[in-house]
Amino acid sequence: MTTAYIALGSNLGDRENYIKQALTLLGQTECINLRRASSIIETDALSDKKQPSYLNAVAEIETTLSPQNLLSETKAIEKSLGRERTSQKSQSRTIDIDIILFGQEIIKTADLTIPHSQMHLRTFVLTGMCELNGALIHPALKDSMNELAERLSGKDFALNSNLPQLISIAGIIGAGKTTLAEALSERLDCKLIKEEYDTNPFLADVYAGKNELALDSEIFFLMSRAGQLNTKTLKPSMVALSDYVVEKELIYAKSWLDSQQMTLYKKVNRTANANLVQPVLVIYLRTPPAECMNRIHSRKRPYEQKIELDFLQTLDREYEKLFADWNKSPLIRIRDTQFDARNDKVTDGLVEKIKNYITN
Repeated sequence: MTTAYIALGSNLGDRENYIKQALTLLGQTECINLRRASSIIETDALSDKKQPSYLNAVAEIETTLSPQNLLSETKAIEKSLGRERTSQKSQSRTIDIDIILFGQEIIKTADLTIPHSQMHLRTFVLTGMCELNGALIHPALKDSMNELAERLSGKDFALNSNLPQLISIAGIIGAGKTTLAEALSERLDCKLIKEEYDTNPFLADVYAGKNELALDSEIFFLMSRAGQLNTKTLKPSMVALSDYVVEKELIYAKSWLDSQQMTLYKKVNRTANANLVQPVLVIYLRTPPAECMNRIHSRKRPYEQKIELDFLQTLDREYEKLFADWNKSPLIRIRDTQFDARNDKVTDGLVEKIKNYITN
């Protein structure tokens, strides 16, 4: 017997009844033992907001059927409940039944992909999975259902090749963002976008305590972002990797600017960032401030040497606030202080995770 997980959804007619009927029919199918089902939850349609909302649930089954035969049985149940299949991908349906996991198997055929190719982007799937077995490990991503759900903060996402595939790395000064960005971009063979701190003519003076130049420094970074992250530079489906997130600008601005400057800066910031390409994935390096302090001293950039630990601790708290309920994109948190981007095995493992969150 193989344990498998089935996702069910309905957004036409008596939605709850269709899901319950599908569960009953699954349990009545020869060679399938319906063990349990998650609660039914309601979610908005993902791809077409004009569609009716969905009811969704996940079922755990045991079966002696092959994955292909199980697929045939689920399609037969869909048909018996009035599912009409067309070439249109995002159509409303009385019932949708997807095999999302089949043991620990990884299957890619013309008509069947297991694990389901976007289950890790769907809170409505992961919520059911976490209710049934949150500790279960995803065969390809090697992360638990609980961890995959945490990355989404309650949102649902979809892979979209019509968008630039921007991956952004976040973390305080000295966290290792650029080192990781360089290692990942090489393995992904993608465009690398680095923060232009070396060419900022005001930054050294700001770090030296000349706060009267802080607004000039922040405006420089805004203009730099506008040149790096616009849709003329980053084309649809193009994979790129930046060693910053634009949201960090307000964190640093708050540290340097007085209230009058901050009011002006927020207005300029909103205008400058309005049309920037948004990341499809953020990787957050949570490195302890004391460790970052050691790295800053070791790399000996002259303008950084006056940075103090309490400043890094303040930045750390602000980054934690920023990412506490981040839901603009999936968020991979790296909390391990032993994470080493120069370790090929470690970095290669992260690359394999990233590939599941972008189109390529």
